[in-house]
Amino acid sequence: MTPLLLLEFVALAALWGASFLFMRLGAAEFGPVPTAGLRVGIAALCLLPMFLKAAVWTDFRARWRPILVVGLLNSGLPFLLFSFAVLHIPTGVSAILNATVPLTGALVAWLWLKDRPGGSRILGLVIGFVGVTLLVLGKSGVDARGATNAQGSVMSLVAMGACLLATLCYGIAASFTKRYLSGVDPLASASGSQIGAALALALPMAWLWPAQPVSAGAWTAVVALAVLCTSIAYILYFHLIERAGPAKALTVTFLIPVFALVYGAVFLGEMVSAWMVGCGLVIVCGTALSTGLVKVRALEKAVR
Repeated sequence: MTPLLLLEFVALAALWGASFLFMRLGAAEFGPVPTAGLRVGIAALCLLPMFLKAAVWTDFRARWRPILVVGLLNSGLPFLLFSFAVLHIPTGVSAILNATVPLTGALVAWLWLKDRPGGSRILGLVIGFVGVTLLVLGKSGVDARGATNAQGSVMSLVAMGACLLATLCYGIAASFTKRYLSGVDPLASASGSQIGAALALALPMAWLWPAQPVSAGAWTAVVALAVLCTSIAYILYFHLIERAGPAKALTVTFLIPVFALVYGAVFLGEMVSAWMVGCGLVIVCGTALSTGLVKVRALEKAVR
């Protein structure tokens, strides 16, 4: 990877890591639904110029229905679920759970597309989900501010469940894309999916719009979330896929929790415990195996 691509890689991880901070700051005043709706709506407007490319517009016009469905699965629902979750658990925990996306993606592909993983990938799935279980057990009584109480225990479990449901949506969207959108220009999918998500969340966002005036800080957070963490991040991601390949681009998942933990500690005063870091490392190891980035030769031979 060239120095320029490495810089883009780190920048992408920093942007996606910051998304959890911005979601928290926005959702605290807007609420989860308007935060998610504004994120995809503003991002859709920013990505509209992508349709000026003939190939992007042609592919979108030919496959607009599945692209809009992907928007709901890959942006609308997950962004809504994470916007809810960060109000009840530390943003770092949300980011660690988000790192399980390759695990759920591999599992959905196995069940839906019959893409049976090898021995190393199966081991990775097991390790990854063990890490998730340990994280949930260790953080089930801790709220977004790090306090421990009975009510926090219930809401933190619900919030972590929302994070895992969001990763399941990502996994379903990945298999859906592979089955119905193969060969489509990635920018057509990225731009069109934000339009689909914006359309899906438009009415709920209007219905649940906050009755009280929202501060400039919350507006700034939501705009940054849409422009930096969604529009620009998508363009960086697809550029990395084109130049470095999907396998290397996917490893950005490993760095996102690092940035999210730092942002949460510095700007929100969240506590970073050894348990969180340890569970995060277990999840990352499982992800590396489940995606095929790391293989155990003995297991591969055993499965064959």
